[in-house]
Amino acid sequence: MKPMRTDRLILRNWEERDRALFHRINSDERVMEFFPFRRDRAAADAKMDEVRTWIDEDGYGFAAAEIAATGECIGFVGLSGTEDVDVLPAGTIEIGWRLAPEFWGNGYVTEAAEAWLAYGFETLELGEIVSFAVAENHRSVAVMKRLGMRVDPASDFDHPAVPDSLPHLKRHVLYRLSRGDWQARKRAAR
Repeated sequence: MKPMRTDRLILRNWEERDRALFHRINSDERVMEFFPFRRDRAAADAKMDEVRTWIDEDGYGFAAAEIAATGECIGFVGLSGTEDVDVLPAGTIEIGWRLAPEFWGNGYVTEAAEAWLAYGFETLELGEIVSFAVAENHRSVAVMKRLGMRVDPASDFDHPAVPDSLPHLKRHVLYRLSRGDWQARKRAAR
């Protein structure tokens, strides 16, 4: 992927220097509060290699987010297919994020997500982008709302990767944003 730049961030593919941070955001109890798993270092390294391949092949994915002024990687924001969520229609593209806790509350996710929405709708010409999270994940739901996404209660679902032994993590709310709604929101912001 060609790196994207926002006011404060560089969105790019993962590099070897990012391995410790990638492991941290995939094992930290606060970051992973609404996920049924934590990755040890070997699993995180394997997942980072997998994600890098997706980005190389597709030109998008859960890309590293780096603070432009310092070069510090803070987590990821990006677009991804939802093939592993078989309750969603084939070809569905989601926007997702995960940051180290010390970077929460600074607007980084919203800033990076806006760049990815523009890429998705303008470059990839997607008709819709979705996002989903455990309903109690108020931080992520707040970002979805800031992005102009609309909740679709009829499409809420039990995530197939969450075991029945964790019922509080199973139910997910789904938010949608169409290209038309995104374009209208951009026009209104001018």
